[in-house]
Amino acid sequence: MGEAALCLDQVSCVFSAEQGEGSRYVAVQDTTLNVAAGEFVSVVGPTGCGKSTLLNMAAGLLRPTTGEVRVFGEALHGVNARAGYMFQGEALLPWRNALSNVTASLEFAHVAPAQAREQGMAWLRRVGLGGFENRYPHEMSGGMRKRAMLAQTLIRNPDIILMDEPFSALDVQTRQLMENEVLDIWMAERKAVLFITHDLDEAIAMSDRVVVLSAGPGTHPIGDFVIDIPRPRDVAEVRTDPRFIALHQAIWAVLRDEVLKGYNRQKQA
Repeated sequence: MGEAALCLDQVSCVFSAEQGEGSRYVAVQDTTLNVAAGEFVSVVGPTGCGKSTLLNMAAGLLRPTTGEVRVFGEALHGVNARAGYMFQGEALLPWRNALSNVTASLEFAHVAPAQAREQGMAWLRRVGLGGFENRYPHEMSGGMRKRAMLAQTLIRNPDIILMDEPFSALDVQTRQLMENEVLDIWMAERKAVLFITHDLDEAIAMSDRVVVLSAGPGTHPIGDFVIDIPRPRDVAEVRTDPRFIALHQAIWAVLRDEVLKGYNRQKQA
């Protein structure tokens, strides 16, 4: 696929633990993960295994203890300016309406107000929020807020899109609509995507590859599966495809024991 848009090269991340001075917790250990330009890669693993830690290193919000992050071949120092980050939690400012939230990054970049408004309105229409530009977050449903956050993430036209379980709080029907909307936009733009999810069905339905992480501490990849299901895909309909079922069984066979390990460690904590 050519040069990687994003490369986490033998990265480890060690945190100081709370148990006592000098104690350490190895969240991620010796992990290499590449995402090619135009590739959609999902990462799955047990709860608390370090998926978000990997994403934060890719965003430049967290520096690896060892190893290196490269963006289109260049070592990353500081925030990844070529990436857009869609967070798991709410990221809309409650005192701004939908349009003002979506255009905030353009405002901070000193884009002319008229141009920012034009781009913001175009993105609101693109994510299905045309006519709702004056709604404030408390006036929007959960799905509407996620659409606004998606527009907020993509309006700067990032080369890499980082997504941290962005739809986990939505009901099943709204979630599937959002997943299909993301796929439609991705098919049109073909940006590099690193997508964190705890939902294996979601990962298979959306991705080109699914990477499986081990339970922590010392999280590292233990499986890398190519999702060879033709596109375009509907995330609801593809679940009945025989190849989807076969891939789900193969990935779950690797993931299942790690989920049990993570669950048992949390019970003992």
